[in-house]
Formats: sequence, C-alpha cells, structure tokens
Amino acid sequence: MKFSMLAILSLSLLKSQQAESFVSPDARISKSTTLSMAGGEGGESEWVKALLENTPEAPGAFENEMKMKGLLGNKDGGNNKLSANAALIQWLEEEGDVYLAEVSSWGEAPHPMAISTDTRDEITNESSGRGLLARRDINDGDNLFKIPLKLCMTKRSARKALGKDIFSADVNEYLVLACHLIHEKFVMGDESYWKPYMDVLPEVGEVNPTFSWNDEDLSFLDGSPVIAATRSLQMKLQREYDALLGGEDGLCTKYPDRFPKDKYTYENWLWAFTMLFSRAIRLRSLKEGEALALVPYADLINHSPFSQAYIDAREGGDWLFTSGEEEVILYADRGYRRMEQIYISYGPKSNAELLLLYGFAVERNPFNSVDVTVAIAPRTESFVKELKDESIPIDPLAEEKIEFLDSVGRKSMVDFPCYADRYPVELLEFLRLMQMTPEDTRGRPLSEFDYSRTISAANEASVLRSVIEAVTRQLGNYPNTEEDDAALIKDKGMFRLLSYNQRMAIRHRRNEKRLLKRTIAALENQIRKQGLEDEDLARAEGSTLGKLLPGDERKYGMKQKTALEDRLEKMGLPVDLR
Repeated sequence: MKFSMLAILSLSLLKSQQAESFVSPDARISKSTTLSMAGGEGGESEWVKALLENTPEAPGAFENEMKMKGLLGNKDGGNNKLSANAALIQWLEEEGDVYLAEVSSWGEAPHPMAISTDTRDEITNESSGRGLLARRDINDGDNLFKIPLKLCMTKRSARKALGKDIFSADVNEYLVLACHLIHEKFVMGDESYWKPYMDVLPEVGEVNPTFSWNDEDLSFLDGSPVIAATRSLQMKLQREYDALLGGEDGLCTKYPDRFPKDKYTYENWLWAFTMLFSRAIRLRSLKEGEALALVPYADLINHSPFSQAYIDAREGGDWLFTSGEEEVILYADRGYRRMEQIYISYGPKSNAELLLLYGFAVERNPFNSVDVTVAIAPRTESFVKELKDESIPIDPLAEEKIEFLDSVGRKSMVDFPCYADRYPVELLEFLRLMQMTPEDTRGRPLSEFDYSRTISAANEASVLRSVIEAVTRQLGNYPNTEEDDAALIKDKGMFRLLSYNQRMAIRHRRNEKRLLKRTIAALENQIRKQGLEDEDLARAEGSTLGKLLPGDERKYGMKQKTALEDRLEKMGLPVDLR
C-alpha cells in the first residue's frame, strides 16, 4: 500500500500528539478539522479521520479532561479521593490481576472506564458521588470488567475473618457482613487486606439513607409512607445490634478481644448497614448458590431505572479453558459515548425503596409507587354488637369472608403499591371479595369465584370507588399540596438554602402526590368507560383507610406485612416493617 504525502504528514502529527503530556479537546478538534478539510469528502481525509479516532490518547489525558469538567471533585478532599482511587486500582491489579490500565497490553484491550469522584444527577444536578465514565466509545455487549470473587467480601470471607465458631452457616448474610465491615474498617484498619477498598467507601452522610436522617429532615416527608418504613427500620437495626453485639449476651460481652466495644459501636453498625443496603450485590449464578457480596470497583457504578445491565458471577476463563475460579462480570447493555456515565440497574425499585436504602430518589422513575392501605371492616354479628351501634348493618357474608382471607393468608387490612397508571391485580381481587353481597353469590360459596375477573357491574363499581377512597385518604395525609411543593422547587434561590435531605424529601413527596392524582384520574376514567357511574346497588359497604387511627387496631386487627416489606423480604433484608 502506498502512502501519499498527506498520509505521511498525518502520521507525523499523530506521533507529535502522543508525545505531548496533554492535548486539549479544542486543540484536538482543530487538528482533525484541518486534516478533513485538506482532502475534502471521502478518500484520504476519511482514512485520516478514522486513524485519528482510533489512536489512543496520551496517558493521563482523559483524567485531565475530567478535571477540567469538574468530575474529579474540588480541592477540598478531592486529592484524597484521587489517591484512594489510585490505591484501589493498584490493589485490584496486584491482588486480582484485574486489568484497569488506559493503554492496551499483550492480550488485553485498554480498560474502557475511569473513576469520577463527583458525578451529577442529569435532571436535578444533585451530587451522586463516585461513578464510572466511559474513556472511549463503548459498544453494546462489550465486557466492562471482571473482578475475581476472591477480592469480594462475602459471608464466607466474613466467617473466615471473624471465626466460624462465632457465626454458623445459617446466620443472616447482612448481619455477618456488617460485622465483617466493622472488623476491617475499624479493628484491622491499616492492616486490613481490604484497606484500599475501605478507603473508597463513603461516610453515612455521603449516602444519606432516610434511616440515618434526623427528625427535622424526616419531617419534610410528613404524610409519606416512607416515614413509617424509616421508623420501623431504625428500630429493627437497633434491636439487631442489641441482640447480636451490644446486649448483655452480645458478642462484645462474650468475646471482648474479637469484638471490642469501642469499635463495634452502634454508630459503626449504622455505617456498615448503610454500606450494605446501598452497595451489596446479590450474585445469583455462583456454583454454590446465590450470595450477597461487596464487590470492589463494581459498586462504584450508579443506578438508572432504564438500564438493563446487571452484575453477576461466572466461572473464570475463556471459551476454551476455565480457571475453576469465579469472577464477577458486567457487560454493557447499550452503546456509550466517550465521557458518558455508565449505569446499571439496582432492580425495579420505587423511590420509597431508593430513599430508604440508597439515600436518593429518581425523577421520572417508571417503577415508582406509593403504598396505600385498604381496610375492610369485618361486620360480623359479634363485631356490630361490640360497637353498640344499631345503625351499622351486619354483613351476612362476613364470617365466610374472614375464613376465606385466612385460608389465603390475607388480613382485612392490607397495603398495596399504586403506580401512576395502574394498581396491582391483587388489590382488585381483595376488594372484589370484600365487596361481595348475597346478590353476587346467589347461594354459591365464595371460594368458587374467580376474583381476577369482574364479578358484577355493581361489585366492580364499588371496588373502583373503594380504591379512589383509599388513594384520596392517602393524598390527604400530606400537610401541603403538590402545587406548594412545585412552587418551592421553582424558587431556586430558596430551594438551595435547604439541605440535601430536605430537597430530596420535597421532590419525593411532590412525586408521590402526582402519582396518587394520576391514579385517581385513571380510576375515574375507568368508571366512565365501563359505564359504572350510575350503579347504586346495596353493597357490603366496607371502609377504606389511608392510615391506622387510634382504636382502629382493635376494630380491624393489626396489619400484615406492608407492600414495601414484602419487596424487601424478597431481597433478603433482615427487616420487618410493622
């Protein structure tokens, strides 16, 4: 192949670029534009352009560009974070043979990502801490990283560090890993094998899950179901700490040498759970079954509800040979442009879950929901007599309804998540049952009906109105309106005077109110479409409640698990939000 003088000149310019310590983006664009103009469209100019685009940058150029864009933090603490990032990368390379270099090596392509110490939410412009950016254009399906499982903190490594005689194999993973984190961070300190990883973990105040908020900040969430979940989780964490560590029979008393009280404090326990709730990854494809793990470097990636990428494990090696060791992997779920932030999905979580466990909420979250309490009074003969109110009619099907609910594991007061344009089928099934009348049954037992289908026009009208009543009651729990919140957010000067937690709370409660309003509108539209506005038949007249009022526990019985608790239990969290 013969090279023209233009091509030789281009190669010369490329070598000159590589010799420079840093080339500004403007200078790079200027040179590229000049070369393209020299040859016109097509031909040699296109070849030169492709050559320029695929030539690696000089070492350090990408980091310099991130610094110019404010992605490496400010001077206050920024240098410490950069040093911690560098130490983590060096540790991963030395201990796990993880290739994170920005240049290619024999058999290894340049690592496609770089650590940013200060990423920003694209909509709210709030800080979202560390994150990973694309060094270059990334294609859908590209391998983004491989982290050996031996570098991860798991229940197995915790039992090895703390003693298998202390923690049996059946102890909850979260509790064991919390002790493991405290041991490495506060007991071992500089001697910890995971010190480079410990040094990049944030403080509680940098994550800000609602269970760490003070009362003043929580008051900004008044009316939201998140407050009840937060209070419950706070009590649960305190109980778990007292039972495992701090109580008279706790590990700090039994084994003071291994669990020193000045290290295993409740404050450090709260930090450990903040790390676990916000960073731990459930690996589902391990040879010995799924396990919870803290994966260094991988947990720097931020969440997007629109991402289809999930971190998981596999056996190491290539298509021909396997090493026998396991590794944690991630593939790109789409193409990324240079300097674009990489995202994964933490799962289809509502903003209530994200605030409670991760300390942030997502604008325009397609999985956002608000838990609504629906309660039906069991108007049995004995119940009505106890109330001493002759105006309350007895439901002739009340005893059968209660028996049926018990047989399917439901109570007469339940929580359901309502979404912007839909609500769970289980909610409709529950209400269709509870609104049944003798006219609907025509002598048939309740167990013979398919409650996933409409029972009758009158029954369906009563069901939809009951949901509207429940959602309206929930909407009435907030002390201010959606319009009040919108006006406060719009006043940027005043809004910025509030703390991060308070700003997040206002956005969250506004989005909950929007969602509830849309739910009511969707229900009213459904009633109109089905021609149910004029249905006025005698119903079972169950009541719907947005919250438990004084004395209601006696009337209706304590609630079963909340909708949020059901979702957290599926995650394996040791919480009971009651």
